[in-house]
Amino acid sequence: MTDSTNGSAGSAPGTAPSSPVPSGSPQQQAAISVNTQYVKDLSFENPNAPQSLVPQSSQPNIDVNVNVQARGLGPNVYEVVLSITCTAKHETMTAFIVEVAYAGVFTLTGVPAQDVHPILLIECPRLLFPFARALVANATREGGFLPLLIQPIDFLDLYRRQAAAQGPGVPPPTPAQGA
Repeated sequence: MTDSTNGSAGSAPGTAPSSPVPSGSPQQQAAISVNTQYVKDLSFENPNAPQSLVPQSSQPNIDVNVNVQARGLGPNVYEVVLSITCTAKHETMTAFIVEVAYAGVFTLTGVPAQDVHPILLIECPRLLFPFARALVANATREGGFLPLLIQPIDFLDLYRRQAAAQGPGVPPPTPAQGA
């Protein structure tokens, strides 16, 4: 899923919808557990230094690209990778490029099969985003620029647009279960 639109909406972070349970059955609460979070890849490029560090008369044009991928690691355990690439340009000169792949391993408990895919591509990246955002801000600051503070991303909207781009009647792919 790739996009450069920012915003915020959706359900509360760290929650997953629970399925209706017939009366008389014990209700199992759906849960998302964050097992670990880590930097998978981090890159900062300042290809035109020191010219790119000279104060400019206008703000740079900044392009933000977001990608979310998920894969199964075992029963109910998944790796979700949030990739963010930001490119800043002054007219034709590239000021900087920062790329972050920030990942987490999540365990989903009591989540109905039809809800796994949306949770992995909406709720899990929502939990990872603040940490990836801080990495981008720190990398640009350490690179000699003002910190780039990415606006919150509407992962629900990204998910819906991805599904619409795949066409009607095409079910979203289910992350592969691996061992």
